[in-house]
Amino acid sequence: MRGAEQEIAHTASRRTGPRRWLRSTRWLIQAGYHPRANRTTLAVAEDLAARMDYDTGHARYCLDEMAARLGINRATVKRHVAVLRELGALVWVVHGTKTNVRRALGLTGYAGTATIYAAVIPPVYDRAMGHRIIGSGYEARALATPPKPVDNPPVENRCAPPSLVSVDEEGQVQVVGGEEDTTRKRARRTASTSTDNKRNSNGGAARRSPAQVARELQETRLVRALVNWTQGERRLRRLAFVLRPLFDRGLTGQQIADELSGMCLGWRPKHPAAFIRSTLAQDAARLAELDSASHEEGPRNAVGDWAGCALPVAEGAGIDVAEGEIDLSTEDLAEMQLQATSDLGIVRAWIATAGEDGARKVYGDRLVRLAQLEISTNIRINPWKDATYA
Repeated sequence: MRGAEQEIAHTASRRTGPRRWLRSTRWLIQAGYHPRANRTTLAVAEDLAARMDYDTGHARYCLDEMAARLGINRATVKRHVAVLRELGALVWVVHGTKTNVRRALGLTGYAGTATIYAAVIPPVYDRAMGHRIIGSGYEARALATPPKPVDNPPVENRCAPPSLVSVDEEGQVQVVGGEEDTTRKRARRTASTSTDNKRNSNGGAARRSPAQVARELQETRLVRALVNWTQGERRLRRLAFVLRPLFDRGLTGQQIADELSGMCLGWRPKHPAAFIRSTLAQDAARLAELDSASHEEGPRNAVGDWAGCALPVAEGAGIDVAEGEIDLSTEDLAEMQLQATSDLGIVRAWIATAGEDGARKVYGDRLVRLAQLEISTNIRINPWKDATYA
């Protein structure tokens, strides 16, 4: 480009930023569009690009400083800047003069008017790259080229990314090759997988509704207010989560507080939620063992317990249930009552074999009433709580 074509107002090249400009300039030099363009020309271009404004693509000439940085004389710098202008990669924005710009600004001293260049990309580069250009001259713009559809073969991996698609006039997405898979289907599959994982983590139970969770949190607040040792658990949701087995049994907050009151007598667990979880798990395991044992064959008594329940009897001691006399030491009676406190089935076995009066002589009125109440009401009595129910 010669003459007026090297001015910003008359150039056929379009404006650009330093990164794209340096890429296009390197291509112009390597393609041999100017016979005198060489490595020094590229070094001059890189120096200008390092000082360009990213928005406007303008850079001051600074001839003396550029010559000192590159280690070449001023005439060589001028010659290669002229090569860039002739390639259509640089245009003048302001011509430098000897007019004192400091005097125009009301300042003392002298400073000449600086030469300012603008980075541009010539049309030959856009044609070679297949760019679509809107407008003409310095204010022209290049449109981004849309990606071409890729015909990928079908694969068995469902996690592989889908093929590029082309959109028709009605907005329908058509997969070119590969297995049909849309964003909405992937979202549904991801959601269902997440739900299955959550159900598996909860032991296969269905997820709770927000209203049910809110009710359980409200009941858990009541439990924490009534049972003082549970107040060490700061996170209410964690406490409500470990109490879910009790909520599943249909117990209210007051009934759960009754269950928990006798668990810790005389001490406070450091981690209440973990203690409750462990205790309920042990109870569930024990009930599972009893359920599995109930399927075995064997004689049963009137209340449904094993007729042949083993009873601890001290060596040399005798038990004459028919005459109503029980010859046991005080230590043996205390041990039997301690065992019956955690397993009321032993008391019911005594009632079935020795009668209610005989069971009262061994275990006392309180344990006999608890055993009978558990059968009549079909509820599980808390073995830790020292209380009786009418």
